[in-house]
Amino acid sequence: MTITARSLHKSYDAFDLSISDLTVRSGTVFGLVGNNGAGKTTFLRLLLDLIEADDGSVALNGASVSETVAWKKDTGSFLGERFLIDFLTPDEYWHFVGSTYDLSDEEIDRRLEAYSDFYTDEPVGETTKYIRDLSQGNRNKAGIVAALLPDPDLLVFDEPFASLDPRSQIWLKDHLSARPSDATVVVSSHDLDHVAALCDRIAILEEGSIVRDAPTDPDTLDDLEAYFRNKVRTEGNPSI
Repeated sequence: MTITARSLHKSYDAFDLSISDLTVRSGTVFGLVGNNGAGKTTFLRLLLDLIEADDGSVALNGASVSETVAWKKDTGSFLGERFLIDFLTPDEYWHFVGSTYDLSDEEIDRRLEAYSDFYTDEPVGETTKYIRDLSQGNRNKAGIVAALLPDPDLLVFDEPFASLDPRSQIWLKDHLSARPSDATVVVSSHDLDHVAALCDRIAILEEGSIVRDAPTDPDTLDDLEAYFRNKVRTEGNPSI
């Protein structure tokens, strides 16, 4: 699924997100990195039509997300705990999410088998704990599984590696790397190592604007670390 943003603006008090022209081709794993408050989550919410743009548009395969809902059947996302229904067990939550994609209970159960090595707190299909009683890492896993469940053409994640144990981080990175070649993934994360290893292309957001957007290469991680290291130095000593 191809993502396009044109003349996109969203303001909150003193903050302004402004993206004049962005295209993410189908099949790309696109990373967004930046410090807190840079606008990463705001962009993801605009992409998913969770908030309304002040100006401009975001489109999926040429159709504005604010003018049609057809794209929702082809999209999976997890932006954090607000996406969860915490009085359900993970199994109940996954079946609820699957039903919104018109998946049968039998098909949901079949697909969930693929995640038994990722969600290991309880056997998938036999979960008894409410989501609200899970650890932070397992709550995040429940949301990630729900996003992956429909095998969507577009996956959108905000900090998917946060609170995951190392084994689960590796599982998720490997799973996303093995996606179908035409599936698009957008990942916002503070984890530069995982983003550099996973993504085909990474954009840096700073104060609501994209200041760097380039394909990844063997030097990407070093370049990102150097960029943010320099930001720390210049912000700490403006005379540098």
